[in-house]
Amino acid sequence: MKLDSKVPEGPLAEKWTKYRGSMNLVAPNNKRRLEVIIVGTGLAGASAAATMGELGYNVKAFTFHDSPRRAHSIAAQGGINAAKNYQNDGDSVYRLFYDTIKGGDYRSREANVHRLAECSTEIIDQAVAQGVPFAREYGGLLANRSFGGVQVSRTFYARGQTGQQLLIGAYSALSRQISLGNVKMYNRHEMLDLVLVDGKARGIITRNLLTGELEKHAAHCVVLATGGYGNVFYLSTNAMGCNVSAAWRAVKKGALMANPCFTQIHPTCIPVSGEYQSKLTLMSESLRNDGRVWVPKKLEDAKAIQEGKKTGLDIPEEDRDYYLERRYPAFGNLVPRDVASRAAKTATDEGKGVVRTGLGVYLDFADAIDRYGKAAAHSKGIDNPTSSQILELGEEVVSQKYGNLFQMYEKITGENPYKQPMKIYPAVHYTMGGIWVDYNLETNIPGLFALGEANFSDHGANRLGASALMQGLADGYFVIPYTIGQFLSNEIRTPKFDNNLPEFNAAEKDTRTRIERLMSVNGNQSVESFHRKLGKIMWEYCGMSRNAEGLTKGIKLIQELREEFYKDVFVPGDQNEFNPELEKAIRVEDFLEMGEVMMRDALDRNESCGGHFREEYRSEEGEAKRNDEDYTYVAAWEWKEGGQPQVHKEELTFENVELKTRSYK
Repeated sequence: MKLDSKVPEGPLAEKWTKYRGSMNLVAPNNKRRLEVIIVGTGLAGASAAATMGELGYNVKAFTFHDSPRRAHSIAAQGGINAAKNYQNDGDSVYRLFYDTIKGGDYRSREANVHRLAECSTEIIDQAVAQGVPFAREYGGLLANRSFGGVQVSRTFYARGQTGQQLLIGAYSALSRQISLGNVKMYNRHEMLDLVLVDGKARGIITRNLLTGELEKHAAHCVVLATGGYGNVFYLSTNAMGCNVSAAWRAVKKGALMANPCFTQIHPTCIPVSGEYQSKLTLMSESLRNDGRVWVPKKLEDAKAIQEGKKTGLDIPEEDRDYYLERRYPAFGNLVPRDVASRAAKTATDEGKGVVRTGLGVYLDFADAIDRYGKAAAHSKGIDNPTSSQILELGEEVVSQKYGNLFQMYEKITGENPYKQPMKIYPAVHYTMGGIWVDYNLETNIPGLFALGEANFSDHGANRLGASALMQGLADGYFVIPYTIGQFLSNEIRTPKFDNNLPEFNAAEKDTRTRIERLMSVNGNQSVESFHRKLGKIMWEYCGMSRNAEGLTKGIKLIQELREEFYKDVFVPGDQNEFNPELEKAIRVEDFLEMGEVMMRDALDRNESCGGHFREEYRSEEGEAKRNDEDYTYVAAWEWKEGGQPQVHKEELTFENVELKTRSYK
């Protein structure tokens, strides 16, 4: 299978402008004849549905939540990137493009990334017009802060609630279109299959989660904006409902899953505390602006902390190892996520962890509180402030910047992060891999599009912090409303599709058979127990580091677990009713196949890059070692029912940046 990226000709900086000005259009009177299905109503889906409704298309939007407001986009805390250069510190569209390519370890498509950087500035204007309450400087300009992997301040934020505020903006626009009748909203509906008619995506099969009823929905094309697959690891920062099912159903119908092994481990999460946990909590990367990461230098100090005999406050400054500042002096605590995560693992592997399990490091705000306190005292005219005054004033400044994050940390851990250093450790967060798409965001199945985290297109092997919101909104507001016309301009004479076509009936029958198979096993083990087992296999053999022996073993273990699942899973209740356990069973069934593809991709890629760290391929200093000669490509996997998945390759060419080893030193 030849993969055509459909990247337009011409200089990189002119590609999108020229393409947008010359692509096929659908006239306003013709848009009213066309129907579009959008699955998922997070930032990418809600912004796409709102924009296409505004343009005049007949949109059907689906979410398994009770409201689009519940989408996991609300969980994004730290901010959204944009190359506006408000700080006058040297930022530009090209620098954002370059930082993204470099941060992704040179495994993303140049043209898509440059378009993302171009659209970034428009997103901020759009959000401000919607009333998103971004933080502002004293003069009224929007404020910016730094994030990992860059040396400029380009991250716009609304305290620690940026994702939520941006989603409210998109939801407001979506609600307007719903009220006008341009968008028909289907809450509590989950997509369980994709329907192809003559090789083109023409509809979906959904399950009404309240009644259990299967429904057939037809349209001229289908857009998936269903997020990532991080919950294949069970423990992750994702909401418990996040899953891969919509995307995986598309893969089962012939779509390709690209770079599935590229999983982001976020370095700033609250450490695992016990087997009872079902998810992990992320502390925003913005905290690394002011927090310093460290572990004790002495093993005996670390052991005493693990045993509860000492705290971080008992370790003197000279006995602390600020390992990120030591190893990466140019970027310090703001190295990219994959680099920071591996460095934390190295420190804890040496026995220097600071929690009971040994899997945790400190994120310390004492220096920031002292610095801010002295500056605040000076501004208030206090010449010789006492230490208690400095502490009080400093905590007040930190509270203004990060207060809700500190509050959340204290509620979860029971520790006051103003007085004790935070404890953090890496955890699964974001997936750079996703459905393969071309420049139009169209998959290899005509008429099927994928947006946001559901596609692979922009982040390569590692996503820079604050770029997820940027991609979701760029895809929804500023890319798909144009590029979808390349497909739909050829469909204006195509009448609306009847959902009683044989293809729809066959897909509905297949879905019903699948559900009946799960219900009829009537085994002894819960769905949750299988998900936990899968997660442990994934984390052990395909987590922060991987090797050929472990991946080979992991593939076999997943296959055995899948066999056990079909023999011994127990799904209570009835399929024709509200049944959350059945919902989970369907999702875990898909994770059990997705996990195998992830491991096969990791085994096939004999190099280390970004979030994919193969232990066999590292430099003398322990850093990731890429193999540009053999692996500068997108690995797009085709699922073969009953056989081994097959990889197809899209070669990546770099004409505007030089391929070189990443260095943050």
